Amino acid sequence: MQLFFQPDIDESTQQIIFSREESKHIVKVLRRTEGALLKVTNGKGLLFTAQIITADIKQCVAKIIDTEKEARPNYWLHLAVAPTKMNDRYEWFLEKATEIGIDEITPVICDHSERKVVKLDRYERVLQSAMKQSLHFRMPKLNEPVSFSDFINKKINAEKFIAHCEEDQPRILLQNAAAALTDTLILIGPEGDFSPEEIKLALENDFSPVSLGTSRLRTETAAIVACHTINLINETE
Repeated sequence: MQLFFQPDIDESTQQIIFSREESKHIVKVLRRTEGALLKVTNGKGLLFTAQIITADIKQCVAKIIDTEKEARPNYWLHLAVAPTKMNDRYEWFLEKATEIGIDEITPVICDHSERKVVKLDRYERVLQSAMKQSLHFRMPKLNEPVSFSDFINKKINAEKFIAHCEEDQPRILLQNAAAALTDTLILIGPEGDFSPEEIKLALENDFSPVSLGTSRLRTETAAIVACHTINLINETE
């Protein structure tokens, strides 16, 4: 199934006017004509079936003939991940986490962060592409980058964990830390890990230290392991 993304449509929308770029893709590349059916999502849990009424490469128009609503999962996964030095690694994390299943992402600027500026518009495009490719109908919420101290002081109603490399034998996330059907926030640090001061601040703000296993993982790998672990915990329920 080919999935299209139109963020501004909802249950009251009757027709979709595609952008020039999407129209060209639909009509010229996919060779869809009048009467052909398209699957479209707004990234908010709705899947629309739309029928093309004007097959124009400059402005393709389709009328909505059916709407399906995807049930919201009984848990929420929020990963706060420090940007990686190499931007393509962070984009890889965004892509794979979207495919696996994630609800919210926050880039967190830490003491050891080597990248402090991120391009959210580029990240949004990665999320859109991954959502369509994996046939999900909900796009993860991407927050503005924030400093570690400001993020830690936010009030967040969730089970809060920090995955770090300090040798204090924290609980294993999969085995005895995270619970199913629970809103969960996990902090993943930069290359070089969180600073001791950041770990101390997180613990003082009710974050529990967790381990993602015995291997020393890159930032983006640790984030994917955390994402998959939470999904696995919930899928077994």
